[in-house]
Amino acid sequence: MLFLLNNFLIFWWDWPGVLALSAHQGWFGLNPLSKPLIDEAITLGWIQVAIVFVGLGAAVVYPWLTRDVGLRTEAVRLTALVTYLVRALFWAILLIGIVDAVISFLRVEDLLIFLVGQQMTLDLGRTSYRGTYVHYPLVLLGFFIALFVRGLGFTWLALLIVVAEFSIVITRFIFSYEQAFMGDLVRFWYAALFLFASAYALITEGHVRVDVLYTHFSARGKAWANGIGSIFMGLSLCWVILTTGMWGRGSSLNGPLLSFEVSQQGYGMYVKYLMVGFLVTFSVTMTIQFMSYFLESVADLRGEPKLSEDRDLDNGEETVASGV
Repeated sequence: MLFLLNNFLIFWWDWPGVLALSAHQGWFGLNPLSKPLIDEAITLGWIQVAIVFVGLGAAVVYPWLTRDVGLRTEAVRLTALVTYLVRALFWAILLIGIVDAVISFLRVEDLLIFLVGQQMTLDLGRTSYRGTYVHYPLVLLGFFIALFVRGLGFTWLALLIVVAEFSIVITRFIFSYEQAFMGDLVRFWYAALFLFASAYALITEGHVRVDVLYTHFSARGKAWANGIGSIFMGLSLCWVILTTGMWGRGSSLNGPLLSFEVSQQGYGMYVKYLMVGFLVTFSVTMTIQFMSYFLESVADLRGEPKLSEDRDLDNGEETVASGV
Protein backbone atom coordinates (compact mmCIF):
# COMPACT_ATOMS: atom_id res chain seq x y z
CA MET A 1 0.00 0.00 0.00
CA LEU A 2 2.90 2.36 0.76
CA PHE A 3 4.39 1.63 -2.65
CA LEU A 4 1.12 2.41 -4.43
CA LEU A 5 0.50 5.55 -2.39
CA ASN A 6 3.97 6.92 -3.08
CA ASN A 7 3.66 5.97 -6.74
CA PHE A 8 0.44 7.98 -6.94
CA LEU A 9 1.95 10.98 -5.16
CA ILE A 10 5.05 10.97 -7.36
CA PHE A 11 3.58 10.45 -10.82
CA TRP A 12 0.06 11.87 -10.48
CA TRP A 13 0.69 14.75 -8.07
CA ASP A 14 4.35 15.39 -8.97
CA TRP A 15 5.71 14.94 -5.48
CA PRO A 16 9.48 14.27 -5.39
CA GLY A 17 9.52 10.90 -3.65
CA VAL A 18 11.71 9.46 -0.90
CA LEU A 19 14.54 8.50 -3.26
CA ALA A 20 14.69 11.98 -4.79
CA LEU A 21 14.78 13.56 -1.32
CA SER A 22 17.51 11.13 -0.26
CA ALA A 23 19.56 12.03 -3.33
CA HIS A 24 19.01 15.74 -2.65
CA GLN A 25 20.19 15.30 0.94
CA GLY A 26 23.13 13.14 -0.11
CA TRP A 27 21.95 10.10 1.86
CA PHE A 28 22.90 6.48 1.23
CA GLY A 29 25.59 7.44 -1.27
CA LEU A 30 23.06 8.36 -3.96
CA ASN A 31 24.23 10.59 -6.78
CA PRO A 32 23.08 14.21 -6.37
CA LEU A 33 20.17 15.38 -8.49
CA SER A 34 20.94 17.29 -11.67
CA LYS A 35 18.26 19.79 -10.63
CA PRO A 36 18.12 20.32 -6.85
CA LEU A 37 14.72 20.29 -5.17
CA ILE A 38 13.12 23.61 -4.31
CA ASP A 39 11.66 24.43 -0.90
CA GLU A 40 8.13 23.20 -1.62
CA ALA A 41 9.39 19.94 -3.12
CA ILE A 42 11.62 19.36 -0.10
CA THR A 43 8.63 19.81 2.21
CA LEU A 44 6.58 17.36 0.17
CA GLY A 45 9.47 14.91 0.23
CA TRP A 46 9.61 15.05 4.02
CA ILE A 47 5.86 14.43 4.14
CA GLN A 48 6.43 11.29 2.07
CA VAL A 49 9.18 10.19 4.44
CA ALA A 50 6.74 10.68 7.33
CA ILE A 51 4.11 8.62 5.49
CA VAL A 52 6.60 5.79 5.07
CA PHE A 53 7.54 5.80 8.75
CA VAL A 54 3.88 5.94 9.81
CA GLY A 55 3.10 3.01 7.53
CA LEU A 56 6.03 0.96 8.79
CA GLY A 57 5.14 1.85 12.36
CA ALA A 58 1.56 0.73 11.81
CA ALA A 59 2.85 -2.56 10.42
CA VAL A 60 4.76 -3.09 13.67
CA VAL A 61 2.13 -1.81 16.11
CA TYR A 62 -0.93 -3.54 14.61
CA PRO A 63 0.28 -7.12 15.26
CA TRP A 64 1.05 -6.16 18.86
CA LEU A 65 -2.39 -4.60 19.37
CA THR A 66 -4.11 -7.66 17.88
CA ARG A 67 -1.85 -10.26 19.50
CA ASP A 68 -4.87 -11.97 21.03
CA VAL A 69 -6.62 -12.35 17.66
CA GLY A 70 -6.13 -15.69 15.93
CA LEU A 71 -4.33 -15.95 12.62
CA ARG A 72 -7.39 -17.46 10.99
CA THR A 73 -9.46 -14.44 11.96
CA GLU A 74 -6.82 -12.14 10.50
CA ALA A 75 -6.79 -14.24 7.33
CA VAL A 76 -10.56 -13.91 7.06
CA ARG A 77 -10.33 -10.15 7.50
CA LEU A 78 -7.89 -9.96 4.61
CA THR A 79 -10.24 -12.08 2.54
CA ALA A 80 -13.12 -9.75 3.43
CA LEU A 81 -11.03 -6.79 2.23
CA VAL A 82 -10.29 -8.51 -1.07
CA THR A 83 -13.95 -9.44 -1.42
CA TYR A 84 -15.00 -5.81 -1.03
CA LEU A 85 -12.38 -4.57 -3.51
CA VAL A 86 -13.38 -7.11 -6.14
CA ARG A 87 -17.08 -6.49 -5.54
CA ALA A 88 -16.60 -2.73 -5.92
CA LEU A 89 -14.52 -3.05 -9.06
CA PHE A 90 -17.05 -5.46 -10.57
CA TRP A 91 -19.72 -2.78 -10.28
CA ALA A 92 -17.28 -0.17 -11.58
CA ILE A 93 -16.39 -2.05 -14.76
CA LEU A 94 -20.03 -3.01 -15.29
CA LEU A 95 -21.11 0.64 -15.18
CA ILE A 96 -18.12 1.87 -17.19
CA GLY A 97 -18.66 -0.77 -19.85
CA ILE A 98 -22.30 0.12 -20.35
CA VAL A 99 -21.86 3.91 -20.21
CA ASP A 100 -18.75 4.00 -22.41
CA ALA A 101 -20.33 1.68 -24.97
CA VAL A 102 -23.41 3.93 -25.15
CA ILE A 103 -21.23 7.03 -25.59
CA SER A 104 -19.20 5.32 -28.32
CA PHE A 105 -22.38 4.22 -30.11
CA LEU A 106 -23.84 7.73 -30.01
CA ARG A 107 -20.56 9.19 -31.30
CA VAL A 108 -20.18 6.79 -34.20
CA GLU A 109 -23.80 7.38 -35.26
CA ASP A 110 -23.46 11.18 -34.86
CA LEU A 111 -26.26 11.26 -32.31
CA LEU A 112 -24.31 12.52 -29.31
CA ILE A 113 -24.23 16.11 -30.53
CA PHE A 114 -28.04 16.29 -30.45
CA LEU A 115 -28.11 15.15 -26.82
CA VAL A 116 -25.25 17.04 -25.17
CA GLY A 117 -24.19 19.71 -27.66
CA GLN A 118 -21.09 20.22 -29.77
CA GLN A 119 -18.66 21.18 -27.02
CA MET A 120 -19.52 18.22 -24.79
CA THR A 121 -19.31 15.93 -27.81
CA LEU A 122 -15.79 17.18 -28.48
CA ASP A 123 -14.87 16.80 -24.81
CA LEU A 124 -16.15 13.22 -24.69
CA GLY A 125 -13.94 12.50 -27.68
CA ARG A 126 -10.87 13.32 -25.57
CA THR A 127 -9.56 10.42 -23.51
CA SER A 128 -8.45 12.51 -20.55
CA TYR A 129 -11.87 14.16 -20.25
CA ARG A 130 -13.84 10.93 -20.52
CA GLY A 131 -11.52 9.19 -18.08
CA THR A 132 -11.61 11.98 -15.50
CA TYR A 133 -15.27 12.98 -15.65
CA VAL A 134 -16.96 9.72 -16.70
CA HIS A 135 -14.86 6.71 -15.72
CA TYR A 136 -13.47 7.86 -12.38
CA PRO A 137 -16.85 8.92 -10.94
CA LEU A 138 -18.27 5.55 -11.99
CA VAL A 139 -15.43 3.81 -10.14
CA LEU A 140 -16.36 5.74 -6.99
CA LEU A 141 -20.01 4.82 -7.55
CA GLY A 142 -18.98 1.18 -7.77
CA PHE A 143 -17.28 1.37 -4.38
CA PHE A 144 -20.41 2.96 -2.93
CA ILE A 145 -22.73 0.30 -4.37
CA ALA A 146 -20.44 -2.43 -3.03
CA LEU A 147 -21.13 -1.24 0.51
CA PHE A 148 -24.73 -2.39 0.18
CA VAL A 149 -24.69 -5.17 -2.44
CA ARG A 150 -22.79 -8.19 -1.15
CA GLY A 151 -22.72 -10.49 -4.19
CA LEU A 152 -19.45 -10.67 -6.14
CA GLY A 153 -21.26 -10.90 -9.47
CA PHE A 154 -18.85 -13.17 -11.37
CA THR A 155 -21.73 -15.25 -12.69
CA TRP A 156 -23.57 -12.19 -13.92
CA LEU A 157 -20.43 -10.78 -15.52
CA ALA A 158 -19.89 -14.05 -17.39
CA LEU A 159 -23.50 -13.89 -18.58
CA LEU A 160 -23.06 -10.29 -19.73
CA ILE A 161 -19.99 -11.31 -21.74
CA VAL A 162 -22.06 -13.98 -23.48
CA VAL A 163 -24.83 -11.45 -24.17
CA ALA A 164 -22.33 -8.91 -25.55
CA GLU A 165 -20.73 -11.53 -27.80
CA PHE A 166 -24.11 -12.81 -28.93
CA SER A 167 -25.19 -9.27 -29.82
CA ILE A 168 -22.15 -9.01 -32.12
CA VAL A 169 -23.19 -12.20 -33.90
CA ILE A 170 -26.78 -11.02 -34.32
CA THR A 171 -25.97 -7.49 -35.52
CA ARG A 172 -23.15 -8.61 -37.81
CA PHE A 173 -24.70 -11.57 -39.58
CA ILE A 174 -28.34 -10.47 -39.58
CA PHE A 175 -28.14 -6.67 -39.79
CA SER A 176 -24.60 -6.36 -41.25
CA TYR A 177 -23.75 -3.90 -38.49
CA GLU A 178 -20.55 -4.01 -36.44
CA GLN A 179 -18.55 -1.33 -34.67
CA ALA A 180 -15.22 -1.36 -32.84
CA PHE A 181 -16.78 -0.60 -29.46
CA MET A 182 -18.74 -3.86 -29.54
CA GLY A 183 -15.60 -6.00 -29.54
CA ASP A 184 -13.96 -3.64 -27.04
CA LEU A 185 -16.80 -4.25 -24.59
CA VAL A 186 -16.33 -8.03 -24.74
CA ARG A 187 -12.57 -7.75 -24.21
CA PHE A 188 -13.02 -5.23 -21.39
CA TRP A 189 -15.42 -7.41 -19.43
CA TYR A 190 -13.59 -10.65 -20.17
CA ALA A 191 -10.28 -9.25 -18.92
CA ALA A 192 -11.99 -8.09 -15.74
CA LEU A 193 -13.64 -11.48 -15.21
CA PHE A 194 -10.34 -13.32 -15.51
CA LEU A 195 -8.16 -10.99 -13.43
CA PHE A 196 -10.65 -9.95 -10.74
CA ALA A 197 -11.76 -13.51 -10.01
CA SER A 198 -8.23 -14.82 -9.48
CA ALA A 199 -8.06 -13.97 -5.77
CA TYR A 200 -11.48 -15.49 -5.16
CA ALA A 201 -10.48 -18.66 -7.02
CA LEU A 202 -7.38 -18.92 -4.83
CA ILE A 203 -9.14 -18.77 -1.48
CA THR A 204 -11.92 -21.16 -2.56
CA GLU A 205 -9.44 -23.66 -4.03
CA GLY A 206 -10.97 -23.02 -7.43
CA HIS A 207 -7.59 -22.71 -9.14
CA VAL A 208 -6.00 -25.64 -10.95
CA ARG A 209 -2.95 -27.22 -9.35
CA VAL A 210 -0.49 -28.64 -11.87
CA ASP A 211 1.50 -30.70 -9.36
CA VAL A 212 0.97 -34.39 -8.68
CA LEU A 213 2.46 -34.36 -5.20
CA TYR A 214 0.24 -31.97 -3.23
CA THR A 215 -2.77 -34.28 -2.94
CA HIS A 216 -0.61 -36.89 -1.20
CA PHE A 217 0.79 -34.47 1.40
CA SER A 218 -0.26 -34.57 5.03
CA ALA A 219 -2.09 -31.59 6.52
CA ARG A 220 1.20 -30.12 7.77
CA GLY A 221 2.85 -30.83 4.44
CA LYS A 222 0.10 -28.94 2.62
CA ALA A 223 0.46 -26.06 5.08
CA TRP A 224 4.21 -25.89 4.43
CA ALA A 225 3.67 -26.03 0.66
CA ASN A 226 0.99 -23.33 0.72
CA GLY A 227 2.93 -21.06 3.07
CA ILE A 228 6.23 -21.27 1.22
CA GLY A 229 4.53 -21.04 -2.16
CA SER A 230 2.56 -17.96 -1.10
CA ILE A 231 5.73 -16.08 -0.13
CA PHE A 232 8.29 -17.18 -2.70
CA MET A 233 6.06 -17.73 -5.72
CA GLY A 234 2.83 -15.80 -5.19
CA LEU A 235 4.04 -12.59 -3.55
CA SER A 236 7.20 -12.47 -5.66
CA LEU A 237 5.14 -12.60 -8.87
CA CYS A 238 2.86 -9.80 -7.68
CA TRP A 239 5.80 -7.64 -6.66
CA VAL A 240 7.54 -8.17 -10.00
CA ILE A 241 4.40 -6.95 -11.77
CA LEU A 242 4.06 -3.88 -9.54
CA THR A 243 7.71 -2.83 -9.38
CA THR A 244 8.54 -3.34 -13.05
CA GLY A 245 5.27 -1.84 -14.22
CA MET A 246 5.13 1.16 -11.87
CA TRP A 247 8.73 2.12 -11.13
CA GLY A 248 8.93 5.03 -13.56
CA ARG A 249 6.66 7.44 -15.38
CA GLY A 250 7.04 5.55 -18.65
CA SER A 251 6.81 2.06 -17.17
CA SER A 252 4.43 -0.47 -18.69
CA LEU A 253 1.64 0.20 -16.18
CA ASN A 254 2.20 3.83 -15.21
CA GLY A 255 2.59 5.05 -18.79
CA PRO A 256 -0.84 3.99 -20.11
CA LEU A 257 -2.59 5.04 -16.89
CA LEU A 258 -1.04 8.50 -16.91
CA SER A 259 -1.73 9.13 -20.60
CA PHE A 260 -5.23 7.56 -20.66
CA GLU A 261 -4.05 5.27 -23.44
CA VAL A 262 -6.71 4.05 -25.87
CA SER A 263 -6.74 1.87 -28.97
CA GLN A 264 -6.06 3.33 -32.40
CA GLN A 265 -9.71 2.95 -33.40
CA GLY A 266 -11.10 6.41 -32.72
CA TYR A 267 -14.71 5.32 -32.25
CA GLY A 268 -13.98 2.38 -30.00
CA MET A 269 -14.31 2.38 -26.23
CA TYR A 270 -11.83 4.52 -24.30
CA VAL A 271 -10.97 1.82 -21.77
CA LYS A 272 -7.59 0.43 -22.80
CA TYR A 273 -5.83 2.25 -19.96
CA LEU A 274 -8.32 0.73 -17.51
CA MET A 275 -7.46 -2.74 -18.79
CA VAL A 276 -3.85 -1.96 -17.91
CA GLY A 277 -5.12 -1.01 -14.47
CA PHE A 278 -6.64 -4.49 -14.21
CA LEU A 279 -3.09 -5.80 -13.78
CA VAL A 280 -2.62 -3.48 -10.81
CA THR A 281 -5.89 -4.74 -9.35
CA PHE A 282 -4.82 -8.32 -9.97
CA SER A 283 -1.47 -7.79 -8.23
CA VAL A 284 -2.96 -5.98 -5.23
CA THR A 285 -5.82 -8.40 -4.62
CA MET A 286 -3.60 -11.43 -5.13
CA THR A 287 -0.97 -9.97 -2.76
CA ILE A 288 -3.57 -9.55 -0.03
CA GLN A 289 -5.04 -12.97 -0.71
CA PHE A 290 -1.64 -14.66 -0.69
CA MET A 291 -1.04 -13.11 2.72
CA SER A 292 -4.38 -14.52 3.85
CA TYR A 293 -3.36 -17.90 2.47
CA PHE A 294 -0.02 -17.63 4.28
CA LEU A 295 -1.70 -16.84 7.61
CA GLU A 296 -4.03 -19.81 7.16
CA SER A 297 -1.01 -22.04 6.55
CA VAL A 298 0.80 -20.76 9.64
CA ALA A 299 -2.40 -21.29 11.65
CA ASP A 300 -2.46 -24.90 10.45
CA LEU A 301 1.15 -25.38 11.52
CA ARG A 302 0.38 -23.87 14.93
CA GLY A 303 -2.64 -26.09 15.35
CA GLU A 304 -5.17 -23.28 15.65
CA PRO A 305 -8.80 -24.50 15.55
CA LYS A 306 -10.77 -23.96 12.38
CA LEU A 307 -13.33 -21.16 12.27
CA SER A 308 -16.95 -22.25 11.97
CA GLU A 309 -18.16 -22.43 8.38
CA ASP A 310 -21.19 -20.19 8.86
CA ARG A 311 -19.42 -17.23 10.41
CA ASP A 312 -19.66 -13.88 8.69
CA LEU A 313 -16.61 -11.64 8.42
CA ASP A 314 -17.68 -9.63 5.42
CA ASN A 315 -17.67 -6.51 7.57
CA GLY A 316 -14.18 -7.19 8.89
CA GLU A 317 -15.51 -8.34 12.26
CA GLU A 318 -15.13 -11.71 13.98
CA THR A 319 -17.60 -13.34 11.63
CA VAL A 320 -17.02 -14.15 7.92
CA ALA A 321 -19.46 -15.55 5.39
CA SER A 322 -18.58 -18.96 4.08
CA GLY A 323 -19.91 -17.99 0.65
CA VAL A 324 -18.73 -14.58 -0.52
